Amino acid sequence: MGAVRGRRPWAPSVGLSVVAASVAGMRYGFVVPFADAREFAHLAALGERHGWDGVFTWESLYGEHAWVTLGAAAMTTSRIRLGTLLTPVSRHRPWDLASMMSTVDRLSGGRVVMCAGLGALHPGWTRFEADEGRRVRAEKLDEGLAVLTGLLADEEFTSEGRHFSVGPTGPGGPPGPPPPAQRPHPPIWVVGAYRRGRTRQPSLERASRWDGLLVSVVGDEPLEPGTAVDLQTYGDVVQRVRKMRKDAGLPWDGYDVVVEADSSGEFVQLEGAPEDWAQVGATWWVESWWSVPPGPQGLAEVRRRVEAGPPGGQSAG
Repeated sequence: MGAVRGRRPWAPSVGLSVVAASVAGMRYGFVVPFADAREFAHLAALGERHGWDGVFTWESLYGEHAWVTLGAAAMTTSRIRLGTLLTPVSRHRPWDLASMMSTVDRLSGGRVVMCAGLGALHPGWTRFEADEGRRVRAEKLDEGLAVLTGLLADEEFTSEGRHFSVGPTGPGGPPGPPPPAQRPHPPIWVVGAYRRGRTRQPSLERASRWDGLLVSVVGDEPLEPGTAVDLQTYGDVVQRVRKMRKDAGLPWDGYDVVVEADSSGEFVQLEGAPEDWAQVGATWWVESWWSVPPGPQGLAEVRRRVEAGPPGGQSAG
């Protein structure tokens, strides 16, 4: 497995200090495309031994439970980050999600990260829940994140929203759960969908308010399977979000920028190598091996790729 490499087609328009910080701070993770909780825990431990910085699972409405799976991995690892890529927040009751997230964060000693988004509708979703429409899912995403983080930061949190309400703690009620290990809450990365040709970018605005950005590009024509955002567009999106945070008085230092990658070149083809993406602002390179078929042979291939270590050769640690 090798990174897809090529000539850099353009000169990044970012300052040298930003470039140096990005290159030095690149971390590497991988998404497990399929595995039961026990197999996932084994792969997480294997990834930790071979220098990976993060291991991620994905959420389905019916199947292996993502947070139980991450809890199993927390018991077999001590350093590697454990996360979701991604969590469709709109389909959760935020207090349930807060309970799961904080439990795994405490169990892992503070290693949880969650990537949040609207979620991609598919028959496995609509089989159980009707599509409420993109606008409602976006409202639930915003409101759900506010309730989730409010509960994790303060047991006395209350809220009266359009979709979710949290009343005051009453006398004689059960005590709230202990707080997560990471305060005020574990990092939350949010999908930022850049819409070409539009001045207002509400999805990027949402991502700028949280702890990290997973870049997605939406245009009049959908991307063909196997293609991805180009380096220049990615860098431009990062700079837009950076300005949004500056305008809001939020720090850029510590903010994560994720590129969903595939060094095998099977699922998605990216121009350049990880260091090229670091130079335009990426801090996490996450391998997404969705082309690997399920079954014993596929699982063996995932194991082989994990054992090969991060494509950059050395993580930020």
